[in-house]
Amino acid sequence: MKPRAITGSGLVSALGVGREEHHAALREGAATGSGRPITSFDATACPDAQVAEVPEFDPTRYLGDKGLRTLDRQTKLLVVAARLCLHDCGIKKDRAFVALGPDRVGLCASNAYGSVEAITELDRVALLEDARYINPAKFPNTVANSASGYVSIWEDLRALNVTVTDGNCGALDAVTCADVHLETGRADAVLVGGVEAMSEGLYLAFQRLGPITSRTVLGEGAALFSMEPLEAARARGARVEATVLGTGTSFGAPPHDGALLFGSQEAAERAVQGALRDAGVAASDVDLVVSGVIGQGPFTDAELGAIARVVGEGVAVAAPKTLFGETLGAGGAMGMAAAIAWMDGVPVRTLVRGEAPSKVRTTLVTTLGYYGNATAMVMQRA
Repeated sequence: MKPRAITGSGLVSALGVGREEHHAALREGAATGSGRPITSFDATACPDAQVAEVPEFDPTRYLGDKGLRTLDRQTKLLVVAARLCLHDCGIKKDRAFVALGPDRVGLCASNAYGSVEAITELDRVALLEDARYINPAKFPNTVANSASGYVSIWEDLRALNVTVTDGNCGALDAVTCADVHLETGRADAVLVGGVEAMSEGLYLAFQRLGPITSRTVLGEGAALFSMEPLEAARARGARVEATVLGTGTSFGAPPHDGALLFGSQEAAERAVQGALRDAGVAASDVDLVVSGVIGQGPFTDAELGAIARVVGEGVAVAAPKTLFGETLGAGGAMGMAAAIAWMDGVPVRTLVRGEAPSKVRTTLVTTLGYYGNATAMVMQRA
């Protein structure tokens, strides 16, 4: 991979909305999801539910109050993140393009499970009432790439529009996908990242998967970053927050056909090795690993084991999901946000191993999927 510049970000998570709120929350290191009432779904039947929602999320603050009635929560989260990102990177000002142009800006975003909220709502109407009462204006929300499509409509992005669906690894895989399109000239800038929205259906599904996932604090949010060729970003005078140097991905088959959930340490090792090789960075040069661990027994063991074998036992390992929650398709993007914050001098107080240097220059972001997949990415301070 050629070095790619990260020139701006749009962040919406349980820590807040925007860079400033995120940095303040990361400095405090407060855990999410505790003590706040659940607003994304009726949790009356789930009195013990612990989720990490975007606090007091009000999309009208950023998008106005028109055109939102038929949009689901996932779409609203992603459109807000896109608008924040486009203005943060200097491509737009006051909602108008001031750099590049609509034909040269695209989107490559991830989600793990599509809009479970929309699917559940329509199924409930069809089963409990009658299919004739389904609102046709809400049916497009059931398609996995609907949220990304609405981003392009709302923000007038006319280059590529790609949705990646690869579980927890999707957001980092979206970076790899965007790099291919930048290399082939499909766009001059691509918004990359991921989104996942909290809903009753998603919460109940994880509760029923078993003890490994039922102990997970599910989170929601959207994180998008403007990724551009490094020299082009410098030429237009953009602020370069960080550079993406390389990515790696791998897959390991489960031990038997009946295994539904499987974390592959071997796949994680190959992904990390591939990312370091692609970036041209030695394992000894990594100052900090921003991991995807969140206390899920064998998945945590597999990811930490892979990091130790490839990068070493002494490297500092952070676990920002303990702040963001398990945001699934947005998880890798939330890891990128934490890595950029740390390189910008904002320590993320969630270390599970080692001690980070006072100045972090090179970070490794790792993700481990529930189905044997793994992806890693190397980033460096600009």
